[in-house]
Amino acid sequence: MSAERLQKIIAAAGIASRRKAEELIAAGRVQVNGQTFTELGTKADPETDHIRVNGKLLLGEERHVYLLLNKPKGYVTTVSDPENRPTVMQLIHGIKTRVYPVGRLDYASEGLLLLTNDGALANKLMKAASQVPKTYVVKVAGTPSAEALEKLRGGVSISTGDGRRVRTAPATIRIVKEGSNPWYEITLIEGRNREIRRMFEKVGHHVEKIKRVRYGPLMLDVPPGEFRQLTDREVDRLRTSCNKPMVSTKQSVA
Repeated sequence: MSAERLQKIIAAAGIASRRKAEELIAAGRVQVNGQTFTELGTKADPETDHIRVNGKLLLGEERHVYLLLNKPKGYVTTVSDPENRPTVMQLIHGIKTRVYPVGRLDYASEGLLLLTNDGALANKLMKAASQVPKTYVVKVAGTPSAEALEKLRGGVSISTGDGRRVRTAPATIRIVKEGSNPWYEITLIEGRNREIRRMFEKVGHHVEKIKRVRYGPLMLDVPPGEFRQLTDREVDRLRTSCNKPMVSTKQSVA
């Protein structure tokens, strides 16, 4: 995190108002790394500097970090991997706060992945009931029939990988590139593991490539392997997207 003015850091920690914090600084009652500063323009980094107010160490507020990563193929969406495969955490550089992936993209999938230390928002986004739309572009082996696509749009019964079978919620599907191995754009309001792959397998087609290009209000806009921080406005829009009233799309066990 970049350095900020001392009075702003003190106010954010709830010690005093910004004006009162300025008075404390001017009175010589604030120290940074053991040195007293009385200039109001003094800056510090609350994550790396030891700041004391009236001799007490400032713990600071928990600062939430929100990242948008373009996950490349060949990385697992976990903090660590028992098989020693590359993880998405190895792509996050220069972020001092520990963040965690929101949901997952499987090893062979690419695209937009969110990471944050805001557990409350992450939990809301990962709940199926949040119904935040997620859009993917998908390359399929062979050309599904119109009937097969209609089945996928309406919902099909798939395995969840743990012995259960569930019916997928309705999906929006449109073709974006025709050919012997066409590309489709698919929007889901669920996020089950390998859901798109299992949906197409259900109608007899193998998925060759998957790339997530949108998550709620967020669009993929960074190169593969790179990330950026979300703006305050984007975070607000993301919160709003998972607080919208539920659409009735019941998931039944088949």
